[in-house]
Amino acid sequence: MKKKAKIWIYPLIIMGMFLMITSSCKKKDANNNEPTPTGQVPVLTTSVVSEITTITATCGGTISSDGGSTITVRGVCWSTDTTPTITDSKTTDGTGTGNFTSAITGLTANTDYYVRAYATNSVGTGYGSAIQFTTLQGTGQIPVLITSNVSNILQNTVTCGGTISSDGGSTITVRGVCWSTGTTPTITDSKTIDGTGTGNFTSAIIGLTANTAYYVRAYATNSVGTGYGSAIQFTTLQGTGTVTDIDGNVYNTVTIGTQIWMVENLKVTKYNNGTAIPLITDGTAWTSLTTPGYCWYNNDYATYGSVYGALYNWYTVNTGNLCPIGWHVPTDAEWTTLTDYLGGLSIAGGKLKETGTAHWAIPNTGATNESGFTALPGGWRGYDGSFHDITYTGYWWSSTQNGPSAWERELYQGNATVSRNGSNSKFVGFSVRCIKD
Repeated sequence: MKKKAKIWIYPLIIMGMFLMITSSCKKKDANNNEPTPTGQVPVLTTSVVSEITTITATCGGTISSDGGSTITVRGVCWSTDTTPTITDSKTTDGTGTGNFTSAITGLTANTDYYVRAYATNSVGTGYGSAIQFTTLQGTGQIPVLITSNVSNILQNTVTCGGTISSDGGSTITVRGVCWSTGTTPTITDSKTIDGTGTGNFTSAIIGLTANTAYYVRAYATNSVGTGYGSAIQFTTLQGTGTVTDIDGNVYNTVTIGTQIWMVENLKVTKYNNGTAIPLITDGTAWTSLTTPGYCWYNNDYATYGSVYGALYNWYTVNTGNLCPIGWHVPTDAEWTTLTDYLGGLSIAGGKLKETGTAHWAIPNTGATNESGFTALPGGWRGYDGSFHDITYTGYWWSSTQNGPSAWERELYQGNATVSRNGSNSKFVGFSVRCIKD
């Protein structure tokens, strides 16, 4: 009897192990999607590919079930591999169930592609079946072009462009530059759109991150495909820092080209050796000065000085001790270096001025502050000791004499220019910006 009992036990053990193994396996649908205990990925089909050209096609999908969770994004994805996913090129075409249509762009002529619809909910991403299609064969070649040198490099913007020497036998429908932190940017990365046709074009690249290496190249697209110039590497300028004066005032700083500038007007009341600068409130006393002195606009620090900084006569500048140690009042040549870097006197003012009308009077024409300089209109103290032009004009001393006068720079609320002026007397009161040694 004991031998018979053992014979029956072995089949039972084997059957139990088989049931455990088979019950632990999850079934997958036809598109390799796995359900989860809390719901399913969406169920959908891929539409027939239509309107195929050399570089574009139309597709889409139909979502029959959201899998029990709201569909947050849907579209089609494609690649030259047989099973494209949302990590490949894709469109984004709304949310929810039902039918949708997708425009596929940026393809290459005479190339096999695979496309399938996708939809994503809180469980995951479901796909329709992959459909193969082939773009039309072009009648010419892709455009031939070169990438222009990168210029006007700032923290968040640069200028580039390209020259298209041949359209490849087909009309160029779009051109520009594309960029990324990868070494070979394409039109699926960030890009500009700068017209059509051959020839030269200039592109303004915006939205960059400070102190970051990028690669940029020009592109041009015709009916055959997209041609690219060589990739050019550039690094955006580093972001702002700070410097503290002897009074404990903290100023933000910004790198513009090869120079580092304060972002606020100076408001220090002592030289960097600790000696007090005379505060002159009386108008008559101000006009007779041939020695250092400073004041606040309208003799009102709370309203004006705290925002726009102090007004200094040039005798204060000439001591060489006004700025924090390691910094100095810019020379006339250093001001010129700044404005030349920003495109010249006719346009640099807009790139230097703070935007908006919180501190500048309306209309503050052309202000972009793309340099980060954040120029404010502190006005000036005049020949008779009176105050003028707060919110309308900013005046900044240089350390360079011009005979009985000294060179200075002016910015205005009504235009985007910079004025270089060397005719004002040394006893008038202007703002000061310091530059790093």
